[in-house]
Amino acid sequence: MGAGHVHKLYRHGRSPVHALPPHCKIVAVFCFVLAVVATPREAFWAFGLYALLLAAVTAVARVPALFVLRRLLIEVPFVAFAVLMPFVAEGPRVDVLGMSLSESGLWGAWNVLAKGTLGVAASVLLAATTELRALLLGLQRLRMPPLLVQIASFMIRYGDVIGDEMRRMRIARVSRGFEARGVRHWGVLAKTAGALFIRSYERGERVHLAMVSRGYTGSMPVIDEVPATPAHWRYAAALPLTALLVCLAGWTLT
Repeated sequence: MGAGHVHKLYRHGRSPVHALPPHCKIVAVFCFVLAVVATPREAFWAFGLYALLLAAVTAVARVPALFVLRRLLIEVPFVAFAVLMPFVAEGPRVDVLGMSLSESGLWGAWNVLAKGTLGVAASVLLAATTELRALLLGLQRLRMPPLLVQIASFMIRYGDVIGDEMRRMRIARVSRGFEARGVRHWGVLAKTAGALFIRSYERGERVHLAMVSRGYTGSMPVIDEVPATPAHWRYAAALPLTALLVCLAGWTLT
């Protein structure tokens, strides 16, 4: 799978959550999100309990709350979409602060905002406590198609390589006095993109030949695999099982 690759979402730590095998955490987060999505939107209190559950996981993982909140900014486009729903949706209207809003749009906005935020927060916690390489190993352990795992692995590894190549090309343009100021410079940028594609393709061929010369036959070896004990699964199941109970209570009491 290659050398370890640390991403910006990961926060190094030695908490019990960090120590869990990656496939246990992936299954736990997936089941938690399913429970959140299945919860009726009218059960406001249930979403508050879900938020408390994630806050408890954040405390156990020793991840600063501000770290998680900053990463939640990725859902801003979805928040903007949710804010527009009460204005554009059809159906019965209600007056809110002097504005005529769609009742179904308000429910839809709340549904998207609450469930989307909880899902993103759970994903951020997963990424914050699990290295990318460990996530890939976890997906492989869960029998995800090996080809998809390899594609994701190469994308992560060589995304930075291509990014460095782009920076070197930009420095070369600037050192020659080039500065993109308008449409008339788009041709140069297009040629740069073409050159970057050719360099990336050639680098990919060289990497493939190097892998084949070292015995690559179409599958990557699994190394440093962390076995999951029953205790690990019980610990990881605490979050989704509690969420399932909240979901069932939401359907019962709503």
